[in-house]
Amino acid sequence: MVQQLEEKVEGNVEEKKSSGFLQKLKVIGPGAVVTASFIGPGTVTTATRAGASFGYSVLWAILFSIITTILLQEMAARVGIIAKKDLGQAIVEQFKQPLLKFGSIWLVAIAIAVGCAAYISGDLIGTSMGVSTLFNIPANIVSPFIGIIILILGLTGSYKIIERIMIVLIVAMSATFITTMFVVKPDWSAVFQGAFVPSLPSGSVLIIIALIGTTVVPYNFFMHSSMVQDRWGKPAHLKDARLDTVISISVGGLITAAILITAGATMLGSEVKSVADLSIQLEPLFGSWAKVFLCVGIFAAGFSSALASPLGAAITLASLFGWKGGMKNKNFKIVFTVIMVIGIITSATGFEPMQILLLAQALNGILLPIVAIYLLIIMNNKKLLGEYSNKLLTNVLGIAIVLVCVFLGGYSLLDVISTFS
Repeated sequence: MVQQLEEKVEGNVEEKKSSGFLQKLKVIGPGAVVTASFIGPGTVTTATRAGASFGYSVLWAILFSIITTILLQEMAARVGIIAKKDLGQAIVEQFKQPLLKFGSIWLVAIAIAVGCAAYISGDLIGTSMGVSTLFNIPANIVSPFIGIIILILGLTGSYKIIERIMIVLIVAMSATFITTMFVVKPDWSAVFQGAFVPSLPSGSVLIIIALIGTTVVPYNFFMHSSMVQDRWGKPAHLKDARLDTVISISVGGLITAAILITAGATMLGSEVKSVADLSIQLEPLFGSWAKVFLCVGIFAAGFSSALASPLGAAITLASLFGWKGGMKNKNFKIVFTVIMVIGIITSATGFEPMQILLLAQALNGILLPIVAIYLLIIMNNKKLLGEYSNKLLTNVLGIAIVLVCVFLGGYSLLDVISTFS
């Protein structure tokens, strides 16, 4: 009898532990949307090229970018939950001087709208890469159909549907890329050295900037501050929001690191023309399923990014111009539709908008440090946030991040200028 009682108690303890773990997973939501947004075709391609060119030596850049993203996104989420305002609303109300307010609104609005419109074509082409590689169908035929599906999802006006899709896609990406990483059996001592001992191999500066730049995405700050309000509304919920941010973005970092590690283990020294080349290197391990296994991950990465890009533009403009009603607002749907139609047309015609992409890169280079500075100013507004405003340590880290963002922005602009010249 005593033994049965002990077994029952132990079973109850295990059940509580299990339910506690599952309860923590239930907080996953807005952070997953942010993660699904930055894990796109650009991230997959950049991480693949980084691993193929420099092995594990630049892995530390991913760790740095994830810590940076967590810190900034936590600030954005705090604005939404404590102030009950989108980041755009907070920027509008922060500045009383009319010219400064007007300039801030339109600078952010134009830069993010043009940037999202410029990149949506690439996102759709990236999404179709998985399908076109598997079924040998031209990407410019597949991508418009994917664009129409995403447009319909956006016009449903349901945040819950989009959130659930994003979570499913993250699970698919995690299963694909992280499993691949373990199968290729990398040198784990070299992996940990690359992650925790920063180095700058010759010719690696641009790829390091790209790894950081594809993770720290300005429109995600606006998107996050808006979406947390649909999920949480009290200071007591900050713990859940932070847990969601840390878990979701860390998983995103793990996916990016897994891609780099896999490429470093299988492709070091190889020239990478597209991320689809990775499947050729994995065929000795996965046989005929190598291409399928990788293409699922590529599709998930592209679809999530293509869905987040117009969503981020619409949410940012809605918060800046005070549109009410969220995703059901008429103006919100117009912005979402315009961005998607641009992507559908350009991807269908096979047009390679290189000049527009360069312009978007320049705008993003200017926007990233500016938005980071705005965010830091708002996080020190005690009238807005009270006791939940930034503390000294957070400000020190925030200033360091701003300096890095300024460097990234400056380097990005110089790179664009040199390309044009």
